[in-house]
Amino acid sequence: MDDLQQPSTPGLVVAVDGTSGSGKSSTCRGVASRLGLAYLDTGAMYRAMTWWMLEHGVDVHDPAAVAARCGEPTITSGTDPAAPTIHVDGTDVAGPIRGEAVTGSVSPVATVPQVRERLVALQRAAISAAPQGIVVEGRDIASTVWPQAQVKVFLTADPAARAARRAAEEGGSDAAAVEAVLRSRDAIDSGRAASPLTQVDGAAHLDTTHLTLDEVIEEVVALVRAVEVDA
Repeated sequence: MDDLQQPSTPGLVVAVDGTSGSGKSSTCRGVASRLGLAYLDTGAMYRAMTWWMLEHGVDVHDPAAVAARCGEPTITSGTDPAAPTIHVDGTDVAGPIRGEAVTGSVSPVATVPQVRERLVALQRAAISAAPQGIVVEGRDIASTVWPQAQVKVFLTADPAARAARRAAEEGGSDAAAVEAVLRSRDAIDSGRAASPLTQVDGAAHLDTTHLTLDEVIEEVVALVRAVEVDA
């Protein structure tokens, strides 16, 4: 099968895109658990690729070097929303990929077209392998990975609110510094040539700034239920 071919799947696909810190992971896991669907964190895959590059001494700011080696690691994502996993060459990297080194290096790796091409192929394969349906989070799911998703959601939140959430998750990091990083990441994600972050036509926009996690989950579940009724 060609890497760029989009295979069909009988399952429901919920594509959730959005900015860093807008609550995608918690929302998607909650929705998947509520509806009995699988869950895929595509951001973890880019982090896993970045972790491998750092471990192997590849200069992540050299696109040619990253492109030359991005076909080497074997990246495997578990899709259980209650206990999602991510392995690289058989090693559990769920912890290491959330560290500062990876967080500070993932953006330049994720902009390399060859990296995106490889990981998009893996993401499409994971979607195809979930006939019961799947909730997929990322930044280009509805635009590139699976444009035919039955439900498309675009999550955002005020940068200050996103920074406060992320700082709390990181154990009290400086919110102002976190906000600066998030704004930089937004600019990179939105401006890259390959699959930029964008809200596609037909996607429901949810601003989570003043919503609780439960409220956001309810909103997305309602969108899914509406599609099921119309089907």
